[in-house]
Amino acid sequence: MKLLPLALIGALLATPAAALESLSREKYINDRLIAARIADRIRRTCPSIDGRILYAYGEARKLKTYARNKGYSNAQIDAFLDSKDDKTRIYAVAEDYLKRKGAKPGDPQSFCAIGRQEIANKTIIGSLLVAK
Repeated sequence: MKLLPLALIGALLATPAAALESLSREKYINDRLIAARIADRIRRTCPSIDGRILYAYGEARKLKTYARNKGYSNAQIDAFLDSKDDKTRIYAVAEDYLKRKGAKPGDPQSFCAIGRQEIANKTIIGSLLVAK
């Protein structure tokens, strides 16, 4: 019968979350969260760069919508965002990036140089920053 294949297809399409990878492995989402953390560190450390807070808020909402559209539930998204392990991992990747780019503890200008370069290069990180 033709109904059985249609029923199977319907059942598979109705359960997209079953095939989803963990949010901690979802590259697009993690890359943007890491970029946001890097931008936050730059804006908090560099006195001549601010964050585009309203823009960042809008991007965060888009990211949540992206996750929902991929099939993640609000509960899965909230659990990921509240996860201390994932937060620690994201922060560590961000700190490693800053260090590789030349950021030095106690040297705000090293963060400013990275921020100005990110803005000039029109990166995701740079889009979250603005020079004063």
